[in-house]
Amino acid sequence: MATSQQQLHDGSPAPVSLSRIGLVVHPSRPVDRALLELREWAQRNGVDVVQVHAFCRQKQVAEHGDPDDCGLIVAIGGDGTTLAAIHVGVQAGRPVLGVACGSLGVLTSVSPTELQRALERFTAGDWMPRSLPALDGVREQGEAVAAVNDIVVVRAGEGQIQVRVLVDGTLYARVAGDGCVVSTPLGSSAYGLSAGGPLLAPGTNAFVFTPLYAHGGLCPPLVVSGESELQLVTAPGYGGARLEVDGRPIDAQVQEITVTLRPAVATVVAFDDQEQFMTGLRRRKIIADSPRFLAEDARG
Repeated sequence: MATSQQQLHDGSPAPVSLSRIGLVVHPSRPVDRALLELREWAQRNGVDVVQVHAFCRQKQVAEHGDPDDCGLIVAIGGDGTTLAAIHVGVQAGRPVLGVACGSLGVLTSVSPTELQRALERFTAGDWMPRSLPALDGVREQGEAVAAVNDIVVVRAGEGQIQVRVLVDGTLYARVAGDGCVVSTPLGSSAYGLSAGGPLLAPGTNAFVFTPLYAHGGLCPPLVVSGESELQLVTAPGYGGARLEVDGRPIDAQVQEITVTLRPAVATVVAFDDQEQFMTGLRRRKIIADSPRFLAEDARG
């Protein structure tokens, strides 16, 4: 379900009377500074802090609570923790603020030292709702799945898998190999990019199919229109095939899945002065300049 947020007449978020914050916390990163900053702010402002269940492992730091009772979900850790928190936020219809305990990522908005100011800005309405689309995957048998980053069909053991790829009912390719990745624009900077797929700019109304280590043939990554549907029909090898949703294995053999893009599924808290998406990719060396430019820069 899509998140909802009260807005002023100009479309900006309205000030929020925040009474409870839900936490999702990385199990092993150094999170003490972020927790200290959050608890100080919460105590000063009379806000309860609870921990909410997510599909990732967590360090237990607070009593469990219902995300439906929270006005904001705060993810403390990194992009993986924030991704798990986004799934919580989608179900509860709540925005998510990502706090980077380590290197600032694609989904995290602030560092621990900036957290109190970020909470002040959120309650004052001085933030920007960053809407994220999701992939809806409907299996021939089994429950539907939704992914903010990607849906992956991958071999579960020895032997290749074969995948027939259709777009709006028209055959695109038949691929034998390790499997394939279907990515949102956000997810295109993750698994899909590392597998050789294209990078989609934020806001692009499209998603991407990328084969994984195809055995022969020619099947380039494909950018699919946001209005189209992508059908994957799988013939597993003797090792079987596995479905993964946002990095989480699904306990089911996958034979056929139809994937579509659904806009504005999740809301992430962003600020007008935070690092831009492309800038973050360059800082993290996911995008790197040609050596010629680097040599020119070194010469001054």
